[in-house]
Amino acid sequence: MQKYRNIGIKLTPQRLAVLEFLEGNKSHPSAEDIYRAVKNRYPMISLATVYNILETLKEKGLVQELNIDPSKKRFDPDTSSHHHLICMGCGKVIDISMDYSPHIPETAIQGFEVKRVHLELYGLCQDCREK
Repeated sequence: MQKYRNIGIKLTPQRLAVLEFLEGNKSHPSAEDIYRAVKNRYPMISLATVYNILETLKEKGLVQELNIDPSKKRFDPDTSSHHHLICMGCGKVIDISMDYSPHIPETAIQGFEVKRVHLELYGLCQDCREK
């Protein structure tokens, strides 16, 4: 927990609960998912508090906000460079690591400096294909 203090995050019980939920979490949860998971332990926590905590974590580079779901924002505690497979049936999101550097003609980027590439691959997971 010292690493969080070192980057200026005050460790309240609510923040600790959210951080513990996110630690190693591969489900790419929404704020609502996180709220439901931690409210049993902290019944006084509000959804607004969860959003505020996530915003702080995003600003500190501890989570990525994903806009892969049109109905809600989802969050990924894995901030390393990686891509996502997204099931169009059930909404499951799977991390994939692969090197991908698209060739973009200089005339297309018009001086724009690319800092990060994020690839989203859409399809159907095995469970949805079997239905």
